[in-house]
Amino acid sequence: MKVLEGIRVLDVSIAMAGPFAAQKLADLGADVVKVEPLGGEWQRHVSAGGARGNEVNASFLSLNRNKRSVSLNLKHDEGRAALLELVRTADVFLQNYRPGVAARLGVDYDTLRAIKPDLVYVSMSGYGETGPYSAKPGQDVLLQALSGGLHSARRDGEAPRPAPFFLVDAFAAYSAFEGTMAALFHRQRTGEGQRVDVNMLDAIIAAQMQELSVFTVGGVPQESSDEIHAHSYIRAPYGIYPTRDGYLAISFAETDVLARVFGDDRLEAYESERDGFTHRDAISRLVTENLARETTEHWLDALGAEGVWVGPVHDYASLVHDPQVAHNGSFVEYEHPTEGRVTTPGFAFRLGSQTQEVYRPAPLNGQHTHEVLREIGLSDEDIEALERGGAAHRDPRGTPVASA
Repeated sequence: MKVLEGIRVLDVSIAMAGPFAAQKLADLGADVVKVEPLGGEWQRHVSAGGARGNEVNASFLSLNRNKRSVSLNLKHDEGRAALLELVRTADVFLQNYRPGVAARLGVDYDTLRAIKPDLVYVSMSGYGETGPYSAKPGQDVLLQALSGGLHSARRDGEAPRPAPFFLVDAFAAYSAFEGTMAALFHRQRTGEGQRVDVNMLDAIIAAQMQELSVFTVGGVPQESSDEIHAHSYIRAPYGIYPTRDGYLAISFAETDVLARVFGDDRLEAYESERDGFTHRDAISRLVTENLARETTEHWLDALGAEGVWVGPVHDYASLVHDPQVAHNGSFVEYEHPTEGRVTTPGFAFRLGSQTQEVYRPAPLNGQHTHEVLREIGLSDEDIEALERGGAAHRDPRGTPVASA
């Protein structure tokens, strides 16, 4: 039995953070029913990098495995009524509408709680449901910029540089997953459902627990450097440095060890703990100068043999072939009905008693409309009437109707 087997999640979210959170529940065995509009969720039509695929693009595939799709028009009375019937069978309802939209659609917490008192209702937003920023667009790079953290890795005179992946969306997704699991555990103990509020701003602030505490408790300001340095609160050398033929990552290296490996007596003038902060630029300048003399492979061997924390700097093309990644099984492969063989990142944790797997590929829009609506008692004739009236949609390659 999977951890969340028997738990039904209604996922009406879009884009990344909400669907990613719901997918994590699906990976643990929850029956995640993705409720999409008749034209399909927004992410079906917009993909990062323009990776559109045959019919289902890469972005949608990456965030919706192990789910079923029901296509309903929530602006249609009969479509909304079908959703409310589904709510009676659900344990979790997850949405990331802009503040106020859920109430306008009649799927706010108070309305759904009246139907299913023990429902766990997860509401995700950019900045919070109320407050001066609540109506602002909650997009990843905007939240990265607001979070304060981008000033911790820049060089003097350079603009702050955001992370090259959707960092805030990912942290918000993990926060929603964590909050949902906590609420389900509370419900198991007490029988009580509740509302779980997650916003991207709080998620990225909480992720900087150590750094922001160094500032708020220790009073240490963020100070940028003239030379390469990846984190204002860690001593030099720390960051990504160029070599003769590429780049090398160095973390917490001792200056006396570097002096010996480099054969550079100048580094002996600096003691790591004493001078690593106050003479950060001078140390980093010497490290940069020395690393440029030899190849990345040379320094990986020479510095690694002395216990220095060093590593390669992968791009995606080299990451997917890394031997540790292969050993861990960090990527999973499965067959998709329209996209063929699909390879995506796998699972962030493992349970000793169970194996997580892709047991259902990312669905076609409305692929499971008949299947799911039958489960709440609607007949094929009822569902076909919803389709004719514009309240529902079924992909013809989905579950066949009984008469077929």
